[in-house]
Amino acid sequence: MCTNGAPQYYQELQQQQQPRDYDDPDADEEAEMEAERDLAEDAQWKRIQQNTFTRWANEHLKIINQTIANLESDLSDGLRLIALIEVLSQKRMSKHNKRPTFRSQKLENVSVALKFLEVEGIKIVNIGE
Repeated sequence: MCTNGAPQYYQELQQQQQPRDYDDPDADEEAEMEAERDLAEDAQWKRIQQNTFTRWANEHLKIINQTIANLESDLSDGLRLIALIEVLSQKRMSKHNKRPTFRSQKLENVSVALKFLEVEGIKIVNIGE
């Protein structure tokens, strides 16, 4: 611990940071425009991925007469996620809330689904966005 109360680590970080050069507004504007282009391309890629996964999931869910229209809202209570996993694995999921009304029940359903995948040895990658 340093004399001013901040850990040594933070002081070293502050010393490593370089002051930003504000003399070139064109460079800042160019960097900002490039960042906006990257975001636009990323948004388009995400839409393509969402549409692809939605179509794939619906192809499997039609077996049990269910569909997903919006990934975020339709998977949020865990019920369609559990249904999709059951169709794909051809196994019944452990007990879960069949009519979740509270956020905690919805989260519990999603946790049940993820735990099932973990127990089955299925690794989930690129989750978090």
